[in-house]
Amino acid sequence: MAGVEIEKITMSEIIWPQGFVPGFTDNYCSNELIVAGLSTADIWPLLNTPSLWPRYYANSANIQFQDGLGPELREGTRFSFETFGFPVEARCVEYLAPVKGQPARVAWHGWAGEGDARLDVHHAWLIEDLSGDRVRILTQETQNGLPAIELAKTRPNPMINGHQDWLEGLRTEALKIKGRK
Repeated sequence: MAGVEIEKITMSEIIWPQGFVPGFTDNYCSNELIVAGLSTADIWPLLNTPSLWPRYYANSANIQFQDGLGPELREGTRFSFETFGFPVEARCVEYLAPVKGQPARVAWHGWAGEGDARLDVHHAWLIEDLSGDRVRILTQETQNGLPAIELAKTRPNPMINGHQDWLEGLRTEALKIKGRK
């Protein structure tokens, strides 16, 4: 565009463990929001405390921590919850709380079912402050197993739609807490 100065910004990306790299898995989804007037500090407590998820994301329920840990996530924490009709066991495998100048990160390996019905997922979140008083919230998930193959064929895509609901609920809840609608 003539006469418009474009700021060059580099955005961070998800870190993928071997076996869960997009393009080499049975299913993948990516959802993102960029919101003005919020920061990583506004979003992090709502995401990092799974017991708060059902408050703004109707597709999560029955969150429980194992080994006497919780209520917040941290690397190595085992927890369980229900989502998309699956009871999911999970372990937090990446955890970087907000630090000025770095994106906050949290990811878990989740699994449900056994044998041919087993579903394995890597669900990662990245939250970073952007210029102009904006926050970027990125969530991506890869899945392996027969249930993932079936989910990938389903239209409309329940993972894309469900995770978008999660992001929008997270945004709405953070704005509500900040006193805005």
